[in-house]
Amino acid sequence: MNTNRYIRQISLKGFGTKSQDLLLKSRVLVVGAGGLGIPVLQYLNAMGIGTLGIVEGDKVEITNLQRQVIYSEKDIGKSKLEVIIDKLKAQNSNTILIGHDTFLTRNNALRIISNYDIVVDATDNFPSRYLVNDSCVILKKPFVYGALHGFEGHISVFNYKGGPTYRCLFPVPPEDSSIPNCNDNGVLGVIPGIVGTLQALEAVKCIAAIGEVLSGNLLIYNGLNQSFYKLGFQSEPQNLVRSSLESSYEIPNCDFVSEVSVEAFQKIKNESNTWQLIDVRTEEEFALDPLKEAINIPLSDLAIHIHKLKSRQSLYFICQSGIRSLKAVSIARNHFPDGEYHSIMGGVNLWNTSIKSI
Repeated sequence: MNTNRYIRQISLKGFGTKSQDLLLKSRVLVVGAGGLGIPVLQYLNAMGIGTLGIVEGDKVEITNLQRQVIYSEKDIGKSKLEVIIDKLKAQNSNTILIGHDTFLTRNNALRIISNYDIVVDATDNFPSRYLVNDSCVILKKPFVYGALHGFEGHISVFNYKGGPTYRCLFPVPPEDSSIPNCNDNGVLGVIPGIVGTLQALEAVKCIAAIGEVLSGNLLIYNGLNQSFYKLGFQSEPQNLVRSSLESSYEIPNCDFVSEVSVEAFQKIKNESNTWQLIDVRTEEEFALDPLKEAINIPLSDLAIHIHKLKSRQSLYFICQSGIRSLKAVSIARNHFPDGEYHSIMGGVNLWNTSIKSI
């Protein structure tokens, strides 16, 4: 190990040579070399991870350039994998770089993931996240999760030392295409950089055994007001053990989680009085941008105050971007299985835009 190269880390109290050696011996798989994967790969490579695996089967497009900052105009049309491996080699020639020129599928996930100590999920769709989760549960590998939702970013660590899995937070997929990825919904270029950097930090914490890993906590970052919020969640025993993958990871057109648009809810609200709107953002978020039609019950308190809900009415949950409200629907159904529950797509972000346009 070139100690002089990493002297700024080695000299850091609480890190030192021992932690640096753990990085050198580690094998990390990054699934996706896009907006999230690029900062993950660049920082892990620079910090001295011994082996980096990269799963990526896409080519560089001009629409990638505003957020996938390792690529340039001359790379358009080239394999992302080839470009990024060349850039990473120039950054740190000591790292062992293993390219997997493919997308992660049910047929190759277990084989690829089995060769690594930890997985960083830098994908942008639900099927891939459930596939990564289930593979890691089978293989007993931790994985670092990151997701983008408009101006928000979400980060957590799943399956870490027997901790909760992705299915403990989101037991079943939402309806097909109910939450668009950044290709459909847009993303501000800098947000993936922030979230990916936080993912890299969590990976380093797991490997070097430092700090408090985000196991059992979902960190929510709001880029519009520069705020962070932690949502705790519990392990569900049935999700901690798995012997095989699902037969398919295509998202069915099902009604596991019913979602409605802001416009649809406004129509329901005007035509009926058998509804109740519950805002599951934090008290601070609600105070900054209150919805006069809603009652505020933060998601972290929902299970405790579930009795306040009018279970005989149709309950509509809303949050900032539409993710926490999905979890709220799951919590409500666990308490009142026969009730009617809906999540409002896009949350307050789309609510404000839609109301102004009506």
